[in-house]
Amino acid sequence: MKENIANFIDHTLLKPDAILSDIKKLCSEAREYHFYSVCVNPCWVSVAKDLLKDSDVKVGAAVGFPLGASTSAVKAFEARDAIGNGAEEIDMVMNIGAALERRWDYVEDDIKGVVSAADGRCVKVIIETCLLSEEQIIAACHAAEGAGARFVKTSTGFNGGGATVEAVKVMHGAVSDDIGVKASGGIKDEKTALAMVEAGATRLGTSSGIAIIQ
Repeated sequence: MKENIANFIDHTLLKPDAILSDIKKLCSEAREYHFYSVCVNPCWVSVAKDLLKDSDVKVGAAVGFPLGASTSAVKAFEARDAIGNGAEEIDMVMNIGAALERRWDYVEDDIKGVVSAADGRCVKVIIETCLLSEEQIIAACHAAEGAGARFVKTSTGFNGGGATVEAVKVMHGAVSDDIGVKASGGIKDEKTALAMVEAGATRLGTSSGIAIIQ
């Protein structure tokens, strides 16, 4: 498994203080180590796309990040804009408050707007498991799948909690075999990464990809 773990990794840099040299380094590492993708904030998508031309590394953009509290129209616009700049995948944050209030129709419609804007491209829905009960995690996964998303994702890493094996297991059990599970937040070493994959994760979001595979 270790020799293949790079193919699970979205090499991630979403810090607000990232500068051009950081993005160049991220993309160079992703190319060198054959990570599945890079995941960046929308302002860096066109830069990353240019840096990764002639490579098999995909470019992903975070939308509604990190709060998920933008309106549905804004999230959809942000997704379209990122795709116009070269994004091949979208990682969106669902509306957490609506989930806590169990307004699942709203949550699903919010996701549908981004899925529609993505026009067939992969959409991953960040449900922020550290803020939800197990019941809410399951319902959020159902809403994401119902909206046409291709992945459910554990965390932004910005709200006091990251991926856990327990949450990944719950998410994996809540979706059909056609839907992937992305574990993200706090995955910093090989042991943790492999535990997430064993629990059902099919993608890993991490800024520690090199440490994991070496």
